[in-house]
Amino acid sequence: MRLNRMLLSTTLVVVALVIQVSVLARLQLPGAVPDLLLLVVLGLALVYGHTAGAFIGFGAGLLADLAPPADHAAGRYALVLCVIGYLAGLARPEHGKLKSATAPMLVVVGAAIGSTLLYAGVGALVGDTAARHVGLGSLLFTAAIYDLLLAPFTVPLIMALARRTENDPLAESQSGGDVASGWLSSGTGLRIGSQRGGLRMKTARTRAARAGRIKGVKRL
Repeated sequence: MRLNRMLLSTTLVVVALVIQVSVLARLQLPGAVPDLLLLVVLGLALVYGHTAGAFIGFGAGLLADLAPPADHAAGRYALVLCVIGYLAGLARPEHGKLKSATAPMLVVVGAAIGSTLLYAGVGALVGDTAARHVGLGSLLFTAAIYDLLLAPFTVPLIMALARRTENDPLAESQSGGDVASGWLSSGTGLRIGSQRGGLRMKTARTRAARAGRIKGVKRL
């Protein structure tokens, strides 16, 4: 990955992990905990693609495994986020432009459910049966709801930041608000390039018409 990707990814992952541990984990909500770290991985993977998404997911998960008060085997969440980051990167929008909110919402719901199932599955392999006592169905439902409610306030901003650090031409022609509007509603279909081309053609025609009038006056 390029340096700007590494710097942005590291910063966002560290900030998300601090908020996750110090704020979200202490809310004592029923069922699962809102997974801000997962949403950061999703937002970056939807811009950078599946390879970068896998690396970012593995690094973010490994930090979460080592950060206190982690009580599970190191590498467990790293494996989960690595797989989720890779799969989310495969769903990257064409040309990096969001046309509607449907696809990203499905990615968030699928990632929330998939990460919970993978985490519980890996836990069962190593003898961790905590998911059985809490109730896997309750965890799946609450994880999807919490992440879906948090996603509109985080994923569009993360994608906008990722595009700007990539020096993406799309980032120059659209701001973070355009990304959010693409997340919340369908695109407007406006084409800035075509508008500029139309203005140039109109200006050229006006100049040609003026030149023709001047020549006609001189001939007379």
